[in-house]
Amino acid sequence: MSQPIEGTEERSLGDLVSEVTQDLSTLIRQELELARAELGAEAKKAGKAGGLLGGAGYAGHMVALFASLALTLALGLVMPLSLAALAVAVLWAVVGFVLYRKGRQELATVHPKPERTIESIKEDVQWASPRRS
Repeated sequence: MSQPIEGTEERSLGDLVSEVTQDLSTLIRQELELARAELGAEAKKAGKAGGLLGGAGYAGHMVALFASLALTLALGLVMPLSLAALAVAVLWAVVGFVLYRKGRQELATVHPKPERTIESIKEDVQWASPRRS
């Protein structure tokens, strides 16, 4: 039998398998932690976008209600009341559209797929797969 290199010791197959199993377990835990962190960040962005859209809808409703009434009455002094109401409705339609577009833009930046985790797992698979010469 050959002598072990100085400073090393021979380990049994069971020890080696145990070490590989432990390393694999650590690797899987780290990958899951990375995925959780990535998905948490994306969920936060989605929540922000949803909040913006909800806030825009509520604010649009309240503003449309009170400002429309005041503006319609003010315009009613210089033009027929029905025409004044129509002009105010068109104005708030434009405001609502702008808020909607802003919310959609924010929502478009959300990426629910954990890209870094997928790349990291692909690298792990390449590293762990047997090398072919």
